[in-house]
Amino acid sequence: MSKPARDSSGHLIPVQRLEPGDHAFVSYGDDEVRWDVVTAFVRLGLARGEKVLVLPCPRVPGEEVLARIDFPSRSTALARERGQLVMSSMREVIEPDREFTVARQLARLRTETDRATAEGYTGLRAFIDMGWLAALGMDTGAVAHRETHADALFTGGSYTEVCAYDRRRFDRGLLGAMERAHPRALLERLGSLRAVRDAEDALRFIGEADTANRAAFTRSLEIALARTASARRLTVDLTGLHFLSVGCATSLLAQVSGAVAHERVEVRCDRGQARILRRLGAGAVPRLAPMEVVRPW
Repeated sequence: MSKPARDSSGHLIPVQRLEPGDHAFVSYGDDEVRWDVVTAFVRLGLARGEKVLVLPCPRVPGEEVLARIDFPSRSTALARERGQLVMSSMREVIEPDREFTVARQLARLRTETDRATAEGYTGLRAFIDMGWLAALGMDTGAVAHRETHADALFTGGSYTEVCAYDRRRFDRGLLGAMERAHPRALLERLGSLRAVRDAEDALRFIGEADTANRAAFTRSLEIALARTASARRLTVDLTGLHFLSVGCATSLLAQVSGAVAHERVEVRCDRGQARILRRLGAGAVPRLAPMEVVRPW
């Protein structure tokens, strides 16, 4: 794993950490990887009792979209039959109008959100592949304006949206601007692990700290402990993880136990992570200070 990048606000998260009312950016550069986030997004929404709207890239055949989302089980097919999962397009969203406007799209999505809650769902979540811009001949400037002026749509937490950009079809400058414009950004791949440094110079892990990523997890800890030896303090934030394995938790305790130059290593963790650390003997590790964070989910 490379040197941790800066992350100022917990902007980057795995798709499993999306909360109701989030507005997130994701990009992809591979036709296989593109399905990771959308499939997880759909299944999590169905499990939470939300209505799910998917607007795939218009260039992808509908049969392929359905086959990808249905794999490896048919639960999503049943959700489509009962109307909880809807496959659509931007043309259908703005119907009967033919021309896209920001105001028109936002109004239609508000209407769909109200309809979803009236139907008894806990809210509406939408996955929108931005390939529709080319299909409708849209100017990226108008869409950029929409992405930065849609806050009212997410007020109240009933609507959640992911906007997906194909890196092969959008200018790098636009992609960077769009990632910054969204309150959240998602990891592209399921099962991946990222280590970042936040505004407080804490080491923040994001994604999956599993067996496959144990070496990278351990190496990031070693680098962070070496970097902060003179300060004698380090904060490690695990709350961006969707999964923490026993192996990675054991590595964390071993690294902290051996960090004799440090007076305190604070570990921010959720309830499940704190339980794992306690069962592995965190209470007997000098200078380790677990700080439990309560999650909304």
